[in-house]
Amino acid sequence: MNIGMLIFPDMTQLDFTGPHEVFAQLPDCRIHVIASSKETVTARGGLRFLPDSTLADAPQLDLIFVPGGPGVGALMEDREVLEFLRRQAAGAKYVTSVCTGALVLGAAGLLKGYRATTHWLSLELLPVFGASAAPERVVVDRNRITGGGVTAGIDFALVIAAGLVGPAGAKKIQLLLEYNPAPPFSCGHPLSAEAEVLEGVRSAMAPLQAGRLALAQRAAQLYC
Repeated sequence: MNIGMLIFPDMTQLDFTGPHEVFAQLPDCRIHVIASSKETVTARGGLRFLPDSTLADAPQLDLIFVPGGPGVGALMEDREVLEFLRRQAAGAKYVTSVCTGALVLGAAGLLKGYRATTHWLSLELLPVFGASAAPERVVVDRNRITGGGVTAGIDFALVIAAGLVGPAGAKKIQLLLEYNPAPPFSCGHPLSAEAEVLEGVRSAMAPLQAGRLALAQRAAQLYC
């Protein structure tokens, strides 16, 4: 099974590394780390990643994956990336994303008519692409599988693992990773966060979200 994981500048590294850790435990799978070129890709926060495939030389993938992060804005207008995703999606068994990677799938016209999720701050953008926003941790709609924000990537990948190797196999991977969340605070979702915490995050992210809305509207006119 060929799994292709797209990386790009200013992505959120945990969107990528969480699912990668799960996928790396799957038998008979080859992971292709794909970027526009084979130059080093710097994620938000400074971690650097070295792709092993490019958009041009990647094989036909069984699963295509897009992470999120601040850099998705540029991808939503990158015609080379969007054409690559559309081309791969035509032959892939699974078309997937975590966090705001869903906005890139949406910009490519790949979520129209599907239920999908993304980071809670961007759920309202999904209908711009003709998708039905589902405020869930992981959403499976036919061969579209999307995960919520950042840490949801591990849950997302375990759901995929269960589909590929069965629940027992996925449970072994979860145990091996000691994935047993026990957060110190109960504010990891807008429904459980204190009002002042929620408002602080919304205010800080408002300019970025306004820019994403404008990009989403432009992309939807072209491809959706």
